[in-house]
Amino acid sequence: MMYIDTHTHLYSESFKEDRDETIHRALNQSINQFILPAIDSTYTESMWNLKEKYPDSMHIMAGLHPTHVDSETVKQELQHVKEQLDSKSLCAIGEIGVDLYWDSSTKEIQKEAFAQQIRWAKEYDLPIAIHCRDAFDEVFEVLEAEKSDKLRGIFHCFTGTLEDAQKAIGYNLKLGIGGVVTFKNGKIDKFLNEIDLKHIVLETDAPYLAPVPYRGKRNESSYLINVAEKLAEVYDVSVEIIEEITTKNAKNIFRLD
Repeated sequence: MMYIDTHTHLYSESFKEDRDETIHRALNQSINQFILPAIDSTYTESMWNLKEKYPDSMHIMAGLHPTHVDSETVKQELQHVKEQLDSKSLCAIGEIGVDLYWDSSTKEIQKEAFAQQIRWAKEYDLPIAIHCRDAFDEVFEVLEAEKSDKLRGIFHCFTGTLEDAQKAIGYNLKLGIGGVVTFKNGKIDKFLNEIDLKHIVLETDAPYLAPVPYRGKRNESSYLINVAEKLAEVYDVSVEIIEEITTKNAKNIFRLD
């Protein structure tokens, strides 16, 4: 068996004291591939240090997170993304998107940064990882403007409706399913089995959004097993089926061997 955590911030300061132990707990659960989404330039060094230590397991994205889009720094940050695209071996562009929960005043700048990074993804033939919070309309607006046969990726931490899911899939996006599917008020477990498993990938978003029974605590990649078990229940299939299909999906998106 092999699982892929398609979205995990293992380079985060949250793992400063026990990063290696955390990674080995996941490896011992047959979670042996980790996709590391970017936030901004301040995290780049720590991401590549982790890649250097675990070269066969860590896969790096470049990107500017929407909550880190600021009018004073956005040009420099996007230039940093472009420089990485030109000089590094990357698996995706992300996480990118629109977040209106924390600050709606930067909405237009966020949308512009999102669109630019999608254009780069198409140019460099890379998938994208989308962050969306309180912004489904805005995210779909940008996706519609940038739609293309070359567009592919993951709608990270999907928390929308069945209609939102179908729209995302229509843009050649997989749904990133994590701890939210285990929450009593998460809602997506009520309709997810209407979505073919070929459109689903697993993620943790560690250290955030830990699944039940760890909700409220620091999340980590080993808890991906809890997400897989919940999906097996939702789809009424074995955990092995969840592992097989979601791993295949992730490999196809990121073009992993």
